[in-house]
Amino acid sequence: MGPMTDLTTPAPPSTADRPDTAPVADLIAARLTEHLAPTRLEVVNESHLHAGHMGDDGTGESHFRVDLESPAFAGLSRVARQRLVNQALAQLLATRIHALAIRARAPGEA
Repeated sequence: MGPMTDLTTPAPPSTADRPDTAPVADLIAARLTEHLAPTRLEVVNESHLHAGHMGDDGTGESHFRVDLESPAFAGLSRVARQRLVNQALAQLLATRIHALAIRARAPGEA
């Protein structure tokens, strides 16, 4: 008979469930997907471009660029779109992201 599996012990959480250890780019993508349901999303870690600059915490995960398209942005100004992104990422912006460049557009916009 093989080893028994204890079904009462939960599986360990994935790194996406542990914000203290998950890559910041993955956390950004997960939160934007959850809050804004983008039809297109690109998260780029640009921290290497800022190594040694103010705000570089040495982790290699402090400066990011996001390019996203979401129906949630339809009819909103550029500032309102950026506010939605900032709200979705508020906790990360307060703790793990030093700089965030945002390109936010509605479907069908160039």
